[in-house]
Formats: sequence, structure tokens, C-alpha cells
Amino acid sequence: MKNILRALAAGWGAKKLGGGKCGCIGTIILFIIIYVLLGPIFNMI
Repeated sequence: MKNILRALAAGWGAKKLGGGKCGCIGTIILFIIIYVLLGPIFNMI
């Protein structure tokens, strides 16, 4: 369940930050970066 919430949060963040400005590849890269950064946060919960 934590991984699903983590992926949803990363997807939402990537859409907000990259939303059309940096293209598809940029949004995917943002998703990966946010997903990795959220790892420690969701491990504390």
C-alpha cells in the first residue's frame, strides 16, 4: 500500500512540476527522482 501511495504522490508531483514544460521524457525523469526521494519518507511511516 505504501508503494502505491508513493507512486501516486510521485506521479502527481511530476505532473505538477513537469506538466507540459519539459516533455514526456522530462516528466518521466521527474517521476523517478521524486519516487526515489519519497522512499525514506514513506519508510518512516
